[in-house]
Parts: sequence; C-alpha cells; structure tokens
Amino acid sequence: ALECHERALKGKEKMLGKTHPETLMTVMNIAGVYLVGLEDYRKAEELLQRALEGKEAQLGKGHENTKLSAMNLAICLADAGEML
Repeated sequence: ALECHERALKGKEKMLGKTHPETLMTVMNIAGVYLVGLEDYRKAEELLQRALEGKEAQLGKGHENTKLSAMNLAICLADAGEML
C-alpha cells in the first residue's frame, strides 16, 4: 500500500503542486500507513506536520480540513508518547 500511495504522491506533486489540498490528503494517507501499519511514529509525525502546515497556508486555520489535520497530528503525538 505504501508504494502505491508514494507513487500517487509523486504524480500529484508534479501535476498539482506540493501544497494542493489533494496532494496534502495523499500525504495524510501515507502518514496513516506509517502510523497504523508500520508504527513509525516519527515519520507519521513528519508527514502530518507537512499536511497541517500546507492546509493552514492553503485553507486557513479555521477550515474543517485543517482542523482534521491538527487532530490527526495530535493523535499521532499522543500515540507516540505511549510507545516511546
């Protein structure tokens, strides 16, 4: 699954740009693979932080999708605290 998501990300970055909302959704999907599937909390955090920063810049802090990204990052950080 990770390979497919990463291939999709490369295509979206090329076609839409690194900060396009669809690209950032793919970044979040990859973070989910790292978080749930691989339990690589550091990589998941890095990707979720990228998605959050991009959404804040593109959509604003008050947008629903930005808030979702912030919540996902908070969950990742909480989970990492339990595992580290």
